[in-house]
Amino acid sequence: MADGLSRRHFFGRAAAVSAGLAVGVPSIEPALEPSLEPEAAAAAGPPGTIAVSFTVNGTGRTLQLDPRVTLLDTLRERLNLTGTKKGCDRGQCGACTVHVDGRRVLSCLTLAAATQGQAVTTVEGLASNGTLTPVQQAFVDNDGMQCGFCTPGQVMSATALITEGRATTADEVREWMSGNICRCGCYTNIVAAVRQAQGA
Repeated sequence: MADGLSRRHFFGRAAAVSAGLAVGVPSIEPALEPSLEPEAAAAAGPPGTIAVSFTVNGTGRTLQLDPRVTLLDTLRERLNLTGTKKGCDRGQCGACTVHVDGRRVLSCLTLAAATQGQAVTTVEGLASNGTLTPVQQAFVDNDGMQCGFCTPGQVMSATALITEGRATTADEVREWMSGNICRCGCYTNIVAAVRQAQGA
C-alpha cells in the first residue's frame, strides 16, 4: 500500500481499533437525557394514558385511562359499578343511561375523558342510606320490570325526565322514555311507575 504502509500493518491496526471499541471505549455521542424523572414518569401513568378526574356518586376519583375508553367501560371495569348495563353498546337501547352533571347521557357513547371535572351519577348513587327514591319505589310498586336488565337505564331516564318537568302526561312519558328499550315489553307498567313517581 502507499506511504510504506503494508497491507498486513493496515489490517493489524484496524483489528486493534475494533478490539478497543468492543471493550468499551467511551462513545463520542452524548447520552440522551430521560424526558421525565422516574417519579414523574410513574405519576404520569402507563404510556398512552391520561389522567381523568371526576366525581362518581359523590366521590372524587382520578384514574389513568386510555383516552378512547368509554364511560360505560370505566364504570363497570375500573370502578366496579355494574348497575349500569352494557346492552347494545351502540347507543340504541338506553340500558347504559347515567347522569352527567344532572343530564342523562348514554355512557356507551360517552368517552370517560369527556367527563373531566364533572359529576357522574349511576343507579347505585340514587338511593340514600338504603331508602329508595320515589322513582325506584314506583318501579317496584308497579312491577315495572321482568328480567330487570334494562331497569337501571329506565330508572335513570325516568329520574331525569321528572326533574326536567317532562312527565306531565302519559303520552309525554312515552315520548321521552322512547330511547329506553324494554325487550320484555313492560312499557305500560313503566309509564305507570313514572306517573306515580311524578306525583310523589
